[in-house]
Amino acid sequence: MATQDTTEKKDVYAEFKEVVNMTPAAIEKWLDTPESKKVGQKSDGSSESTGHQSGKKIIEILHKKQANLTDDDYAHMHKVISYVRRHSAQKPAEVDGSNWLYSLKNWGHDPQKK
Repeated sequence: MATQDTTEKKDVYAEFKEVVNMTPAAIEKWLDTPESKKVGQKSDGSSESTGHQSGKKIIEILHKKQANLTDDDYAHMHKVISYVRRHSAQKPAEVDGSNWLYSLKNWGHDPQKK
């Protein structure tokens, strides 16, 4: 994804802003909860799940001006979009208190937000 053109980057940015519907402060507050820390897959013996790490990266991205975003930021934004779209399609019958809800919020998306 290192050689994206400007149009593709604009599309990724717009879609990222659409799927990430939580503010940086809301994500940060959420990531501090026990519910946030109990969900997600941990890789390579890490004590932190992939989604939790992603949430921290999303906060960094949201604090940057669009002009200052790197190719790595755009690659992560694309990953977030893919995860949220794929995971949203697996909505359980009971959303409240579900790992599904907690996991999506780790990725900056609150499906219950109006």
